[in-house]
Amino acid sequence: MTDSPSASERPSAPDEPSAAGPAVEPGPDLGPDAATDVAARDVKAAPRDAAPPSAPRPYAYGTQRQGAQPTPTRQYREPWQQWQPRRGEPPAWMAEVRPDPPARIRTATLWSVVATALLSALLLRDGLGPNLLIVAVPAALAAFFAAQAAGRLPRPWTLVWAVGGLALLAVPALRDAGLPTFLAVVSAAALGALALGGSRTWTGVLLGLPGLFGAAGPGTVWALRGLRERAGGTRGRVAPVLRAVAVSVALLIVFGALFASADAAFAEILGSLTPDVSVSEGPWQVVLFALGLFGALAAAHTAASPPRWDRVTVRPGRPRGRTEWALPLIVLNLLFAAFIAVQLVVLLGGYDKVLTETGLMPAEYARQGFWQLLWVTVLVLVVMVVAVRWAPRGGARDGALVRTVLGALGMLALVVVAAALRRMDLYVDAFGLTRLRVSVTAVELWLGLVIVLMLVAGATRGRWLPRAVAASVGAGVLTFGLVSPDALVAERNVQRYERTGKIDAEYLRELSADAVPALDRLPEPLRSCSLRGVFLDLRDGAGDEPWYATSLAERGARDLLAERGVRSDVSCPGEYRYQR
Repeated sequence: MTDSPSASERPSAPDEPSAAGPAVEPGPDLGPDAATDVAARDVKAAPRDAAPPSAPRPYAYGTQRQGAQPTPTRQYREPWQQWQPRRGEPPAWMAEVRPDPPARIRTATLWSVVATALLSALLLRDGLGPNLLIVAVPAALAAFFAAQAAGRLPRPWTLVWAVGGLALLAVPALRDAGLPTFLAVVSAAALGALALGGSRTWTGVLLGLPGLFGAAGPGTVWALRGLRERAGGTRGRVAPVLRAVAVSVALLIVFGALFASADAAFAEILGSLTPDVSVSEGPWQVVLFALGLFGALAAAHTAASPPRWDRVTVRPGRPRGRTEWALPLIVLNLLFAAFIAVQLVVLLGGYDKVLTETGLMPAEYARQGFWQLLWVTVLVLVVMVVAVRWAPRGGARDGALVRTVLGALGMLALVVVAAALRRMDLYVDAFGLTRLRVSVTAVELWLGLVIVLMLVAGATRGRWLPRAVAASVGAGVLTFGLVSPDALVAERNVQRYERTGKIDAEYLRELSADAVPALDRLPEPLRSCSLRGVFLDLRDGAGDEPWYATSLAERGARDLLAERGVRSDVSCPGEYRYQR
């Protein structure tokens, strides 16, 4: 082992800078106390107003001992704090879902956005009808052009969401009832968000629509940046285009006004096709213009740079033991089996005995059970979701146990759904059909479909369940809108009147124009009593609503009532009232 050379024996490199500062010429050796003397002299030469040394960083718990050297520490964070942001940094989930910067906005996208805003301001102020579908076309084109510029290719599920959303927007163009129109518009927006984002998990499906609203701000900044980049090279080309548009508009106004004043038929056609621009409704049109503008920009920005909502994961619950997990579910399955056995006994001949012992009428017995069974179906879905979250995951045997127990619960729940639907059918036969009964029956059918999808997904270990449930919602809302609850209520009540002679004309008077074809078959004076409400609504709005804000059902009802009329000289008899 050799000794290392001393400091005086090491070769010096005066031209090489050291880590502490620039190189200096070596001076004479001042002895071992030189360093102490120099340090003392530096301390004495320090100015009085010099800043004190920075305070030591505190430890995770308590403060650091005075005079000790600061030691870098890392504060302890609980597991639930891992998603909590540290001071000065965004939450971790925001960094996970933050999209890539979008590509430069295309000119076709900008023109589509402007067209959407103009059509929104001109067409949407008079109501909902085919105008909603007309406005959605340029907005969809803006998203398509933005996705194409970003290199995104449409996938099969993307086409399903896009076609489904446009089909849902056809409901306001075909039907007049308010509830189907509202559900169709909301569902169309949700399916459009799925088409733009391409999400496939539960978090992506649930957060897609709220995330679309959050894209309005970034979309506006994106469009302004694109306009600013184009302004430098297109100044010489924008002015001729603007002059050409201004001349075209002036020519249309002048010659269109002359032709309209020369011929009354042409004036009527031109007036029905041209949107009415009113100064008094200017603020409302500005609001609609802004909604169309920011909505189209949000859709285009999401299509060009979709957030990664699928990266937001929810940790599964702590696996439970087999006994702790399976015992409550097995007991619940036995309870379901006992209830279903009682229902089978009632159906096979004990129905009259049950009614005699309870003192209930058949309709009352059916009404008493439907709502409870509806809540049973909802709670079964909740139990299945919670059970999957905390299911044992120790191996193949645990997987078989989970599938067997939850599969049995799902099959028993489907029998409960069938029993609930049977009770509603008995109730409708006794008291007739209403909007509420149609709606809850549709919800019960959809819940049964969700249970079937969960059973199939559990048996096949499919990851398609979130998208399948979303597709079932869209299909259910589309069917609900096309069938129209008002038309179905009117048809069933007219059939019931033809069979029993009982009807509630006062309730039927509250239905929309969708019910007019069925109610027109009633004899007088019930026909006029049932159609009086729709007739007054259509007469009050006659001539005010343009074609693009009028549904097909409303136009058909207006033509039918204009041809056959409604008698006002009849007195409506006392009706048999529903027990609603």
